[in-house]
Amino acid sequence: MASVEESLKIIRRGVEEILPEEGLIKKLESGRKLRIKAGFDPTAPDLHLGHTVLINKLKQFQDLGHDVLFLIGDFTGMIGDPTGKSATRPPLTEEQVQENAQTYKEQVFKILDESKTTVMFNSEWMGKKSAADMIQLAGQFNVARMLERDDFKKRFKGGQSIAIHEFLYPLIQGYDSVAMEADIELGGTDQRFNLLAGRQLQEHFGQEPQAVIMMPILEGLDGVKKMSKSLGNYVGINDAPGDMFQKIVSMPDSLIWRYFELLSFKSIEEIDALKASVDAGANPRDIKMELARELIERFHGEEAAENAHKAAGNRLADGELPEDLPEVEVAFDGQDEMPISAILNKAGLTKNSNAARDMLKSGSVKVDQEVVESTFKMQAGAEHVIQAGKKKFARVKAV
Repeated sequence: MASVEESLKIIRRGVEEILPEEGLIKKLESGRKLRIKAGFDPTAPDLHLGHTVLINKLKQFQDLGHDVLFLIGDFTGMIGDPTGKSATRPPLTEEQVQENAQTYKEQVFKILDESKTTVMFNSEWMGKKSAADMIQLAGQFNVARMLERDDFKKRFKGGQSIAIHEFLYPLIQGYDSVAMEADIELGGTDQRFNLLAGRQLQEHFGQEPQAVIMMPILEGLDGVKKMSKSLGNYVGINDAPGDMFQKIVSMPDSLIWRYFELLSFKSIEEIDALKASVDAGANPRDIKMELARELIERFHGEEAAENAHKAAGNRLADGELPEDLPEVEVAFDGQDEMPISAILNKAGLTKNSNAARDMLKSGSVKVDQEVVESTFKMQAGAEHVIQAGKKKFARVKAV
């Protein structure tokens, strides 16, 4: 295991704030494997590069020899995280949450080592709580404290609705840290209140409070607003290699070093060398291409990274297949067949099940270059080239 000094150098990279830093140092000095928690609500089926800022930091802790606890908030996902929201979010159904949770598991292991990661679901403990338990948990905070949260404060002052169940969200996220016995929790700067709630509840339940590490919110490709699918300024983990390449090399030059710091696994020394090359006259586009290749290799493999530039931005002729055709395995989990709508979703060819159904209705889905309808089912053990729209392709294997 690395020394405390070496560990801190790696951990501090890209971090916005550590609370309390002396608490983190004390935990590192203990010499034991620490339990590192990060939670994600499966509110959408796909992750983008903004989500990977936290996952990359988890990997750093993993490489330092600590235990990573990847929490999928299937219980909190049905409440809806109110963070940064100006209105109450509609809750997801259990079916939506479970479907999205499965895709999260498949995507995060493109970064994390699956054999060294414990995946947990907060329904495991919250689903067993009685109404009396929830009332007792709610008693640990008062309304005045809740209104210290910036988003709640703004909505209250603006006369906008705040549903009672939204107050429960930070309490449940905080209790997750108790149930998981977390030593350290990672989160974005917008999660400050919830992260500190975890420290308070751990102390109440007789545990040593976790250290909190807050990561910055990654700006999207516009260089202004945070990366978000709804704003269209994102790079998705499941984006086709050519699309990913085109998006990254087209981003503003002002984002280059921000993205390298938060998304690249290159050392600080390697990044400094790239900065020096730009200062000496290197074309910033070449530097962005290097970042694009690194990220595409991480999510799609070495061959895709080498050929991504050939497909970037190109519109394929009818019947033509891209050079960097990705291969995707879809787990059938004992089923003999699966509807094409589910295949499209699990293979990352559509954003969600609704989008898959819409594409099928419009005749935009092809299997082995033949248009199929929603009644088409893929058989276990089969392999097909599937196209969704004009640019989404994959060689899909049913396993």
